[in-house]
Amino acid sequence: MTATLARATAPPTAPRRRRRPTRRQGVAYLLLAPAVAVLAIGLGYPVWWQVTSSFKEFGLAQQFGQPAPWVGLDNYVRIFTSDALWAVVLRSIAFCLFNAFVTVAIGVGLALLMRAAGRWARLALQVAMLLAWAMPMVAAVTVFKWLFDWRTGVVNWLFVRAGVVEMHEHHWLASPLSFFLVASLVIIWMSVPFVALSVYAGLMQVPEEVREAARIDGASATQQFWHVTVPMIRPVLAIVLLLQIIWDLRVFGQIRLLQDGGAPVGDTNLLGNFIFELGIGRQDFAGAAAVSIFVLALTALVSWPYVRALIKELDR
Repeated sequence: MTATLARATAPPTAPRRRRRPTRRQGVAYLLLAPAVAVLAIGLGYPVWWQVTSSFKEFGLAQQFGQPAPWVGLDNYVRIFTSDALWAVVLRSIAFCLFNAFVTVAIGVGLALLMRAAGRWARLALQVAMLLAWAMPMVAAVTVFKWLFDWRTGVVNWLFVRAGVVEMHEHHWLASPLSFFLVASLVIIWMSVPFVALSVYAGLMQVPEEVREAARIDGASATQQFWHVTVPMIRPVLAIVLLLQIIWDLRVFGQIRLLQDGGAPVGDTNLLGNFIFELGIGRQDFAGAAAVSIFVLALTALVSWPYVRALIKELDR
């Protein structure tokens, strides 16, 4: 009671003042300036070129030196009133969200498995994931194309051996649904090691005393995970999920290589492949630049909640 009265009668605390930059902070900014300048030049010029090109008529003729006339928003109107673009956008968003959440879920499961496994089993699992992560993308896609080949693929052979005769010479890449199933397997397989190792590093920072206290209080393993572990590794989960969404939204190479296996290009294009088809296939570099700016804006929109949380954390 006395403590409550003391808090009630205590004078209000003065609002915190924003700290002024110290000399040490000024030196840090000075040391960072060259790196920031290099990044600004290296990234700023390509973005500026894309922005200016999206407002011009930039086709094959301009590649041979002809001036690019200014057309304003005509490229954006032409591209964004096309049903083909919005079909690709919806397909890309659905594809990236599915892959990102499945990748994080599997990665968290493997991280928990590494924490619970013995020393040698954990070491073997970590080495296997590092090898999968280090495999070149072209090699990984080639392996999966061989596994799902409609003539000599191991997957079809296993289905036939199991009695599913309908899978004999089934062409996985000819149908958009099965095509994206194979593409998801490739991307998730290549992305899980990063998530698993990152989450495992976060799990190692959870104090054992906290988990022991929850266990003594009667919390089950599921309750310990959701109410103790997840809140403590939420920053790690947030950053790996954000990175996965960004990476899966910009996926290009895996889809392009799988399309070479006989897939319908128009029905399996994602945003990166759509930009490639506009620029390289149709010589519509201005339209490709407009879609690129849209993808940049979409990526910034996806990243903004995490950036805002970082800014709030720094202002505390």
